[in-house]
Amino acid sequence: MNYNIAVIEGDGIGPEIVQASIRVMEAVGVRFGHRFSFQKVLMGGCAYDATGNPLPKETVDTCLASDSVLLGAVGGPKWDTLPGHLRPEAALLGIRKALGLYANLRPAQLFSSLASACPLRADIAEKGIDLIIVRELTGGIYFGERGRRQTKNGEEAYDTEAYSVKEIERIARVAFDLARKRKKSVISIDKANVLESSRLWRETVHATAKEYPDVAVSDMLVDNAAMQLVRNPSQFDVVVTSNMFGDILSDEASMLTGSIGLLSSASLGDGTRGLYEPIHGSAPDIAGKGIANPIATILSGALMLRLSLGLEQEAFAIENAVNSVLAKGLRTADIARTGEDTLTCSQMTDAVIACLA
Repeated sequence: MNYNIAVIEGDGIGPEIVQASIRVMEAVGVRFGHRFSFQKVLMGGCAYDATGNPLPKETVDTCLASDSVLLGAVGGPKWDTLPGHLRPEAALLGIRKALGLYANLRPAQLFSSLASACPLRADIAEKGIDLIIVRELTGGIYFGERGRRQTKNGEEAYDTEAYSVKEIERIARVAFDLARKRKKSVISIDKANVLESSRLWRETVHATAKEYPDVAVSDMLVDNAAMQLVRNPSQFDVVVTSNMFGDILSDEASMLTGSIGLLSSASLGDGTRGLYEPIHGSAPDIAGKGIANPIATILSGALMLRLSLGLEQEAFAIENAVNSVLAKGLRTADIARTGEDTLTCSQMTDAVIACLA
């Protein structure tokens, strides 16, 4: 099979980590008899420097014509003084909208060989962590009505949380469909004891759950969820929640794995095309030094194979290779203990490829 992948290297360490993922996917193609065609396009600060636009139309058109999209990272201090609509981060919102992506999936898995890097007590970490947060990506307080107004107490700022039944139904279905491939359990996170939007969220999730009688669904208030993630993270499998709650909880979950450099993500819509990227930023302070951890981007490539291209065996091969490399004690600087030898970005990629055989 031939697959067309749009590639957005982006800024900072983006080109280094994206190239690592491409190398691994090419090795998978050789092993399993697939051909991946990668077409690079500009987005972010580098796109602004070249074209005056952080998201050129050519980039959007290429992504729309692709089977899926691989993204490194965008942004950096160089562009911090630009107007909001020209900043690299604005391109992220633009590409998600253009591709119709409303569901963000963030797995958080603690590799057994890195259990000592988990900040939780050993008796908690040894139970294992393997969860995935399904975050609604295009609604809620980040996209609601906002502004400033004058009141008797002076200037007041407001942001509005709003969700429709349709928005909740479609993100719930993503979670339930995913749960069917895992442990058939979904925990829905809300603040239904206070927020009317959360009460509609809870009602709609349970109404949608009737379409999935084989999947167990339960509710948890967001403040309790934040506590439970550090108290007993092994109880979570698939978590579905709103934009803001998902933003916060997924960052909390990421810290349980030992390093943000290990975590992948996927943004999906109604079709099979998705946008796949590591959850970390562009890290301009280490760009060009060859020391970035490529694992999150390599695992993002594995997510692409599984979720967009339907290549389950190939995705598992990459994940198994990463697990094998870490089990051997091979480390990049961000996950190494003091005094341990470390691999460069390229060397870590070589090690993963070697374990694919």
